[in-house]
Amino acid sequence: MKKEITNKVLWLFAIGQLGWSILSGIISSWLVFYYTDIDGVLYKYITQGAVFIGLTIIGLITAFGRVFDAVTDPLIAGISDASKNPKGRRIPFMKIIAIPFALVTALIFILPCTGITWLNNTLLFVLLILFYLFMTIYCTPYNALISELGNNQKNRVNVSTFISLTYIVGLSLSYLVPNIASLFEGLVGAENSVKLAIGLLSLIAAIAMLIPGFTIKESDYIDVVPCKTTPMRSLLKTFKNKQFRRFVYSDVIYFFAVTLFQTGLAFYVTKLMKVDEGNTFILTVIMTVISLLLYLPVNKLAPKFGKKKLVIFGFLTYTAVFILTSFCGEGLVWGIIIAIFAAVPMAILGILPQAIVADIAEADSLTTGEKREGMFFASRTFAFKLGQALSLLVFTSIVASGSEMSYRITAIVAAVCCFIGAMLLLLYNEKSIMEIINEKGKIK
Repeated sequence: MKKEITNKVLWLFAIGQLGWSILSGIISSWLVFYYTDIDGVLYKYITQGAVFIGLTIIGLITAFGRVFDAVTDPLIAGISDASKNPKGRRIPFMKIIAIPFALVTALIFILPCTGITWLNNTLLFVLLILFYLFMTIYCTPYNALISELGNNQKNRVNVSTFISLTYIVGLSLSYLVPNIASLFEGLVGAENSVKLAIGLLSLIAAIAMLIPGFTIKESDYIDVVPCKTTPMRSLLKTFKNKQFRRFVYSDVIYFFAVTLFQTGLAFYVTKLMKVDEGNTFILTVIMTVISLLLYLPVNKLAPKFGKKKLVIFGFLTYTAVFILTSFCGEGLVWGIIIAIFAAVPMAILGILPQAIVADIAEADSLTTGEKREGMFFASRTFAFKLGQALSLLVFTSIVASGSEMSYRITAIVAAVCCFIGAMLLLLYNEKSIMEIINEKGKIK
């Protein structure tokens, strides 16, 4: 008899998301800024400007890393799904990789600082590949647990809410890099203070990622039933699911758009609003606090109106936010206005997309008899990471000139893509998925 999955268990699980979102936020928010902005402390170490048909070194490296990351997702998912480890199919992966994942994140900003540019380019490339590999090994099994711990609609929405909360808190902490660095700048200098700040946040992330592994005994709550389908065949089966494909179409476009915005946030603050990059954290806190206040309404409205309608509303709201960003002027007040409006889609899209994937995975499991939760979440990340890779290439190429207009163009592109994502999500038939779940009697 399996133990009851309580909110305490779900909160312990959600702390892991706090950890990896700190590391992900550091890379997505500060890698391009510190290595490409002329005022960035690491600007001098790598090759700058376009090197191949308008593409930059940092753009090529980050894009390749994301593609590599996307390709490894299904492989790790297949290995995790097929695991026969009596301690579970997910937790053992998370425990073994947490510390290397945090360590390599810090090294990305520490090692590529030799006096030889080509060596720095190479080191940055290798370290980013390791970062994305380690992130996949942790996050793919972690995401599969969203469906497995969300064994009913209540737990499913709750776990999606909890991990959304820890995600935005972790992301907010990652924006603290310049603020923490300023505390040490007088002692160790600007460059070393940034490295120290990232090192401290990486340590916090490692501790957080280890908590689920040492507090949750997976086999106590989940039936460990290895999937016998090979990773490649499982991937193909997953993408044959029509409703999953329809959801993923919109997800790819959405992540392309939001990655443009997230990568550009520090630039919007410094280049368009003309304020210090440390204000990025202030704006993130505003978004986080307002978003948290909206969690309960989103949680209550999802069963009433359906997840699909709320996600489409979130897409359209983000579209308006991106348009506003493209027209913003000088002064922090612009950032505050943008942060207030961005909190709405942040709350919606932080909770519901994971629950939608969990619904699709559950319906597929009930129909086919195969438990491939890991592959469904990995296939989703496989698809949207390709969108992120393209986004990083596009962003670094658009802003290569460093002009103010180039940053406004990135926000316009993000707005157009987010609107397209909303239109594509109209194709997803949520009703048919819920009918399968309810008819099988697994979720009431």
